[in-house]
Amino acid sequence: MSAPRRHLFTAMLLVAASVASAATAQLLPSINQAVGGLGNLPVLGGVLGGERGPGGSSAISNSAPGVLRTLDTVAVEGVAGLDPASLLDIRRLRLRELVRENGRALEMDNDGNPVRRGELVAVDLGEASLIAARGAGFIVLRDARSAELGLRMTILSAPRKMSAREALKRLRQAAPGIDADYNHLFEPAGGGLAVAAGAALASGAGAGGTRIAMIDGAVASHPSLAGASIEQKGFAGNPTPTGHGTAVASLIVGDQGSFHGAARGASLIVADVYGGNRAAGSAETVARALSWATAKRPQVINISLVGPNNRLLARAIEAVERRGIAVVAAVGNDGPAAPPQYPASYPGVIAVTAVDARDRALTEAGKAVHLDFAAPGADLAAALPGRGYTRVRGTSFAAPLVAARLALTGSAARLAAEAVPGKGRVGRGIICRACRIDPRLVGAK
Repeated sequence: MSAPRRHLFTAMLLVAASVASAATAQLLPSINQAVGGLGNLPVLGGVLGGERGPGGSSAISNSAPGVLRTLDTVAVEGVAGLDPASLLDIRRLRLRELVRENGRALEMDNDGNPVRRGELVAVDLGEASLIAARGAGFIVLRDARSAELGLRMTILSAPRKMSAREALKRLRQAAPGIDADYNHLFEPAGGGLAVAAGAALASGAGAGGTRIAMIDGAVASHPSLAGASIEQKGFAGNPTPTGHGTAVASLIVGDQGSFHGAARGASLIVADVYGGNRAAGSAETVARALSWATAKRPQVINISLVGPNNRLLARAIEAVERRGIAVVAAVGNDGPAAPPQYPASYPGVIAVTAVDARDRALTEAGKAVHLDFAAPGADLAAALPGRGYTRVRGTSFAAPLVAARLALTGSAARLAAEAVPGKGRVGRGIICRACRIDPRLVGAK
């Protein structure tokens, strides 16, 4: 068996082993501690799914005696050895596992994307369409108007025992012209939601003139964030600190010793769309978070999340951009064979990929309909919840660096002027190359 296929086979075996447990995701020990004795099997990448760390360097944990459980994406540490087809296979496997583990809440659309079970979203639903939908057996679950986005968001429940796929077809037949879609899920770029169990939420006083928002998991306290101005709000229950959110925040406003974010002194607005729940992060939740963030009037909103094209999210992003607020998004880590990811692929959104310390585009970086910039996304340190630092890898961690520089420079044109060449697909060039903090400087392994 070739090395790439052997790595993929091992990854699939570990995903299959996850069926025995439904333990809550948490920060993990290294894989060598978790599964000592695996010999020469390939080491798996981070709990952030397609990304190393934060929370250790393992994609599996001992969630029950003798049981190996994958958290999200299984990514081989030597990911350069995987071809695009293998990365695509792993993506499909990850999404199937997510739906299987959350079968009461989730199902799949026709393209294999996770959606909220039995739910559809309608944008600016008119009275005639509403009457037609009710006549076809649909029930209004939630109905809200966003003054900031100028949108009405209506969540409809499908008729009993009808799948979301069947329901969308029926709804469009009953109300031709309705602007409706699935309530898709959006993942941290490449997958992965490591809950920082017991960690306190980050907060801080004193507001800087620059305001940056992030749609992500909540941010844990950390010495590098102690002096930062951070406001957080949960949109899927109470804000729940995550490794992913903490790492992203630290890369924007962190400041401790030799570690510093790309926009120290800025105010950070954090919208938690997960509440610690992997089955959260729906299009509806992200749209509500965007509405709140927009009201805070940031210069830039960073979205290190990925998912499929969705009508509600597309309309929400358009509305944010009309307000003069820039949106920066990661392209994901599922490889170039994966479908273009959103919101990075929407017009006007600044799509960001990642490079390593040698300015090489990451092999596992996904693609968008357009690619604007690259930034360091490997061989760099980010904060762990509580204290300490870890190595991180993935486009999730490149996007906040670009968002920070965009907020400080004030325009994409000025950003482009400071871009430097790289190797491979890097868009108009690499931004914030000097923002990469060598993990060795802060004791990250």
